[in-house]
This record gives sequence, C-alpha cells and structure tokens, in this order.
Amino acid sequence: MQTSKRNWAMWLSLLVLIGALFLLTSPVPQDTAYYFFADSRTLLSVPNFWNVLSNLPFLFIGIWGIYVILTIARTLDNFELRNAYLVFFIGVFLTAFGSSYFHFKPGDGTLFWDRLPMTIAFSGLFAAVIGEYGSKVTAQRCLPLFLMIGIGSVLYWQWTESIGAGDLRPYAIVQFLPMLAIPAILLMSNGENDIGRYIWLMIAFYVIAKLFEQFDVGVYEGTRGMSGHALKHVFAAVGPALLAVALDKRIPRQASEAFAS
Repeated sequence: MQTSKRNWAMWLSLLVLIGALFLLTSPVPQDTAYYFFADSRTLLSVPNFWNVLSNLPFLFIGIWGIYVILTIARTLDNFELRNAYLVFFIGVFLTAFGSSYFHFKPGDGTLFWDRLPMTIAFSGLFAAVIGEYGSKVTAQRCLPLFLMIGIGSVLYWQWTESIGAGDLRPYAIVQFLPMLAIPAILLMSNGENDIGRYIWLMIAFYVIAKLFEQFDVGVYEGTRGMSGHALKHVFAAVGPALLAVALDKRIPRQASEAFAS
C-alpha cells in the first residue's frame, strides 16, 4: 500500500513538473544549424559518409539484443519484461536505418525517421527499468502509454514544424526524462539487481555520446579524421550492447546453445 502511494506521488510529481515546463517556457523550434556537421565528406557516393556508416553498430547490437530476449523468453516460462526489452532492442535496430537515412539526406523529413526509433527505444528501456526495480505489472501497463507519448512527441514536432511553429519540448521530455528518472529509480531501490551496474554504465556512455555530439567540430579538428557526431553514434551504441551483455548472463548456456542450433 505504501509503495503504491509512493508510485502515485512520483507520477503526479512528474505530471506537475511537465505541466510547469510548458507553462513557463516557450516553444523550441528545431535549430537549422543541426543539419550541418563537421565532417560532411562524401565517400563512395555517400554524403556524410562517416556519420552514416557509424550507425552500423546499432544494427548489429539491435539484432543481438533481440536474439538474447527471444532466447530468454524461450527458456523462461514467465518472462514478464519480454515486450519492454523487445521494444527497446527493436528501437535500437531501427535507429540504424532512421539515423543513416537522416545523415544521408539531412532535413526535417528525414530527421523524423531518425527520432522515431529512438523514442521507441527510450519507451522500452524506461518500462523495463520500472519492471526490474518496481512492478512488472506497472511496466506492462506503462509500455503502450510510453510508446504513444514517445511517438506522439515526434509527430507533434513534425506537425508544428510544418506550420512554421516548431516545438521540440515534448520530444526533449521523452528523450531526457527517462535519463533523469532512471537514476532516481536506481538510487531509491533497496534491492540488488544483476543489471544495475550495466544501466549505470549505459547512462555514462549516453552522457559521453551527447558530449561528443555537442563538440562535433572540436573533435573533428582535434582528431583530423573522425567527427564528434560519428563518435556519438559509436558511444551511444555501447549502452545497448552493455544491456545485451547483462541480459545474456541470465541465459543458461545449454539453453543458448540449443536455441542457436
């Protein structure tokens, strides 16, 4: 009962915080400078070659993660977080295509396809963490809601851009709120969890990736070959890989070998 009240208080606080954010801030349009990257070289007829190619890790890690989740689901009778983790790794997998498409042809239309898979991944991860450290039933119920909010935030941004009143605030909330809420959930949790340290490492690599993105030009000038944005993709992909490693450890080796055969 006490836990339920605490959960309701947490969600109510989040809603109040989000409401205050919209009341106290103005719409945030997409900065057109975002479409210009430090490394815009065309190689093998591919514009922004390294920014496109550096998305490949998302493809392979997404496939690996999906394989791990399906293997766990096959070996466990009641894997209640299967859908949340599947949504996360499917989002990672699709990010490889969406982000590559955007960097091949930067613009509002392609940026939509870049952001859409990421919101799917954020939704799955947030639900999975809630399930791991709180209630699995709550996680199952929240997953469709998180997906609707995430996808809706990207649709809202695209629509506002199309009418000349771009507003990134909902998308920013979808992207950054889980990165604030997840550490809070981990810190408030009294129990141990085998994936806890991997989630902390995911957060750390996510922060590093955002720093590389922020200093795109400086990194490119410093390395004279690789831009911050391309390295952002590589470091961002490390997080899902770490989660796949953590979940892979839950699979009995004999079951994994049987599934592979």
